[in-house]
Amino acid sequence: MNLRNILVPLGGLALVGFGFYAYGWAGVAAVVGGLVMWALLHFTRLVNVMKKAAKRPIGYVGSAVMLNARLAEGVNLMHVVAMTQALGERLSPEGEDPEIYRWTDGTQSHVTCEFRHGKLVKWTLVRPQADADTPTQEA
Repeated sequence: MNLRNILVPLGGLALVGFGFYAYGWAGVAAVVGGLVMWALLHFTRLVNVMKKAAKRPIGYVGSAVMLNARLAEGVNLMHVVAMTQALGERLSPEGEDPEIYRWTDGTQSHVTCEFRHGKLVKWTLVRPQADADTPTQEA
């Protein structure tokens, strides 16, 4: 169980208690208003990220190399979806931990990300090998 699931509600209750202790019912109203505003900001960000992701194909990213350079260990899945502006192609079975997603670009390079408990733990970039038979263009 994630400790954050316990500490965040306890912190909210502590803030409400402090608001009542310091300013009475006006303090409770101010703290509850601030907590509601905080929740609405997070909800709005989530809706905007999902709205942008809905407009792109699943598992597509503009540049897998740039995504690989921007990834950092410990970021959550919503942050990666916000960076790619697309949902990842799920490679792991539904409801199983770790969750594995893949994003592919137009050159068939792809980044495969592994998330444990919603946090990025490792990722790999795979770039296709250029065939020796195909001629390269020279400037």
